Parts: sequence; C-alpha cells; structure tokens
Amino acid sequence: MKNSAITVIGSINVDLVTVTKRLPDQGETIAGETFHTKSGGKGANQAVAAARLGANVQMIGCVGDDQNGSAMLENLVNEKVSTRMITKIPNTNTGVANIILSNHDNRIIIVPGANQKVTPEYVKQFEQEILTSALVLIQFEIPLETVLYCLDLCASHQIPIIVNPAPAETIPYEYWNKATYITPNEGEATQLFDFYTMSADLNDKLIITKGEHGVSYHKNNERLLIPAYTVTPVDTTGAGDTFNGALCVALTEQQSLESAVKFANAASALSIQKFGAQDGMPTRAEVEAFLG
Repeated sequence: MKNSAITVIGSINVDLVTVTKRLPDQGETIAGETFHTKSGGKGANQAVAAARLGANVQMIGCVGDDQNGSAMLENLVNEKVSTRMITKIPNTNTGVANIILSNHDNRIIIVPGANQKVTPEYVKQFEQEILTSALVLIQFEIPLETVLYCLDLCASHQIPIIVNPAPAETIPYEYWNKATYITPNEGEATQLFDFYTMSADLNDKLIITKGEHGVSYHKNNERLLIPAYTVTPVDTTGAGDTFNGALCVALTEQQSLESAVKFANAASALSIQKFGAQDGMPTRAEVEAFLG
C-alpha cells in the first residue's frame, strides 16, 4: 500500500563556500571576501526543499563517520526529513562541495566521498520503502548504476520517478523513457538531449529550467515557457534543487503539470534571495504569499 512519502535518493554534502568579487585567472591567487560552511548535496537540498513545503520526506543516502556527517544528519533531522535510511560509512569522508560564489553566480567542484557508497546493493535494502512511495526523486551525484537500478525498479512497479540529471551524465537512451519527468537545466539539456531527433514521448517528460529566462515544459505538441519571476538574486546555489523539491510536492498533491511548474518556479525565485543552498528555501506559506 502506497503512503504519502516523497523518497529522495541522492547525495549529502557539506558545502564549503568562498565568496569573492571575481574568479581568479589561471595560476592567480586572489583574496576572497568571506567563507561559510553549509549543508548541501543535491539530494539533501531537494529533500529539505520538499520538507520545508510541508511534504512527508524520507531520504536514502550515505555520510562519512566524520564530524561533517554528524552535522549533515542533524541538519536533516531538524528539517523534518526522515534519516532512518541514511548510513554512516566507516573510514570514509562525507561528500564535499567546494563552491566559489562571485557576482551572484557559482562554480562548484564535488568530492563524492560517502555518496559513492549509495550503490544498487545499498538501495535495494530499502526496496519496500521505495515501492510504497508517492514519488521518487533522484539525481546524478551518486553512482549511475544506482540511478539505472532505481529507474528499472520504479518503472516496473509504476512508481513515479523524477530524474534530475545533474551533473550531466549520459545514460542508455531507453532509461530516459523510464522516468516520469526529467528536469535538466538548459546547459544539461543541450548536453544530453538532441532536440531534433528526440522522440515525442521523451519531449513530454522534459521540464527544462532556464535560470532568469524561466522554465519550459511540453504540452499539446508544443514547448511552453513559464517566465521567471523578477527578483534580486543573492545566491543562485540550490535554486535548481529548490525547483525539484517543490515540483515533487506539487505533483504529489495532484496539481496539473502547469500548476506544479509555476509553484516550483516561485519557490526557486524565493530561494535565490538568501545566501546558501538551503538557507533560502521557502516555506509553504512564503510560496503561497509570493504567488498571491
């Protein structure tokens, strides 16, 4: 029997954020302005985004047996994300994202650490929880064989699954068809999908975030664009994760695709007005007030 849970299968990182006026040139050393340690990882970010919006969220993932791992678990508990399917891996570092933030844009280097332990064998022990989920959300900061395993599992049992292909990695084409929706940003979409040879079925699955230009989706044989909201960005880190978490919430509430995309677009606009991937993620009340 299905429950109302959104199950996020993905990465948990500690974000090491350096803020600087400009990016250094090759071989150059410059002085940064500030440094921050934040909770992150695409999986954890998306789980927090959905939980902030009032969803019942459970996460499958791994952290290291280090101080960062304990801090990331504590953060998820505080955000009301179920952590019972997250394991501390001995003698392993928690994943790290090194983020350089400059002029409201970012550059990110990921060191996977314990996220590499989110293998098909690890996930399989939680198969029952996955198969009773209202919806599954997965990203590409864990091993790709795990992504394929989850797509096979969900497709064979008619469990809705959203794939956020970030960072962009190629998978066998037939696996894209197993996704309910695919949510690349514009760069990832260009890298992964050929819009001239794409099948109509796959086009219907693609929801493409375009930053300041909005979000596109497919309806009635045409690609429609929902414009971005005009806001003053402080930090765009986590905007896409907020969008994905909010999209899942709206879809599990049986909102139409158009309504769900608009809801997620609003949540994403709110998220970039504060510093940090998770710090700006809005509550349900904030999104509803923003939408009027």
